[in-house]
Amino acid sequence: MLPIILLSVFGIALLFLGFAKSKAILLPATLLFIAIALGSAFVDWGKTYLYFNEMLLSNNLAIAFTVIVLVSAFMVVTLSSSFIEDDSAQPAEYYAIMLFSLVGAIMMIGFENLIMLFIGLEILSVAMYVLTGSDKRNLRSNEAALKYFLMGAFATGIMLFGMALLYGATGSFVISDIRAYAANGAALGSPLLLFMGMLMVLIGMLFKVSAAPFHFWTPDVYEGAPTLFTAFMSTVVKTAGFAALFRLLSVSFVGIYGFWGIILTGITVLTLLVSNLTAVYQSSFKRMMAYSSISHAGYLLIALTAIGQQTKQALVFYSLAYSVATIAAFGVLLLVNRHQTAEGKATDESYDAFNGLARQNPVLGFTMAVSMLSLAGIPLTAGFWGKFMVFTTAADRGIIWLLVVAVLMSAVGIYYYFRVIIAMYLRDGQTSVIRVAPFYKYMLIAATILTIVLGIMPGLVQGLV
Repeated sequence: MLPIILLSVFGIALLFLGFAKSKAILLPATLLFIAIALGSAFVDWGKTYLYFNEMLLSNNLAIAFTVIVLVSAFMVVTLSSSFIEDDSAQPAEYYAIMLFSLVGAIMMIGFENLIMLFIGLEILSVAMYVLTGSDKRNLRSNEAALKYFLMGAFATGIMLFGMALLYGATGSFVISDIRAYAANGAALGSPLLLFMGMLMVLIGMLFKVSAAPFHFWTPDVYEGAPTLFTAFMSTVVKTAGFAALFRLLSVSFVGIYGFWGIILTGITVLTLLVSNLTAVYQSSFKRMMAYSSISHAGYLLIALTAIGQQTKQALVFYSLAYSVATIAAFGVLLLVNRHQTAEGKATDESYDAFNGLARQNPVLGFTMAVSMLSLAGIPLTAGFWGKFMVFTTAADRGIIWLLVVAVLMSAVGIYYYFRVIIAMYLRDGQTSVIRVAPFYKYMLIAATILTIVLGIMPGLVQGLV
């Protein structure tokens, strides 16, 4: 509860700081605020509490997901120094909206009542709609925001109607009450109202995490949104979404696994196939990362489809590994694009933008290479153990055929991730030395080290939840 209160207060404080003559204070203030919220998250560690009239749960698992979300936000904000230098930017508003969105994400992570889930989801979603269209001079950004808003509004309406059906079937918004009714209904023959409500809520949530066939918004939004907010969206929103899905499926609907398990298995296979096969044909790095995000949603869905004792550990570790690698990759892309702009060149987001990068900028090249290797699931990176844990859940459940599909799609993923590495190390380019601010560089180095350390010692995270 404490991070929610602090982030709300800090968000308002940032809006007032925006009246200051100098913008320089905004970035360090935002980082300090997120760090304080991160520290406050551990106050409840080792305990279980219910807050806000028993509508919000705090336990070790919720705290672990909260930490991942706040660490991701801290890393993304570290990359945002260009806002301070851009006269047309509104950094106070951007940072405040990001903090408010974190409030929504934390509500989604620990909800105990469907009303709290809806409020958290809307806080997070509305913030993302605004940030996606924040570059008002860019038509792609405006188009992306409009598409995201319209499709998101439809998805939210579907989910809200599903919640109404669940209330009609069970007489409660409390997820433990829904679980009791679903378990009894499974024994007696559950009414259609319960099944329809659950299906519509799942559709709304699967849209938010970019699962196929509800993924169509993702490539256009990722490409059109400012790169910094794309990094924020692809990590914070996905982590919060899967934490919420896990709470729904492991608490409310665990008694009727036979119904939703089949549906989710089909969606998982479709997500893996569509994302990986489409990513192969992309020429834009940001669109490739969009389909990469969809594919990683598919891998995380495997853990939910094969829900069991190891699912929560797999979700936490995979979310952390994916978030760190993704933010580092977008951090390098930001630097490359800024360098192109400084040299008077048009911004290039294709693979060619990385040609020869590693020769003139070995640190940036190594950071990007480690990120791509981790996203591909190559050993000695955190991504390898993330996929290993997810695949283990499927093996334990006995869904071997799904495991085979996932492994084959992982092999396809190696192709498009290695295209970036090949461009940096094996192709000639005009890239000169890129200047990197010290704090920015430290963040990229820290993300790289964390990816490697977790790849060598995955037990550092596994034992926490």
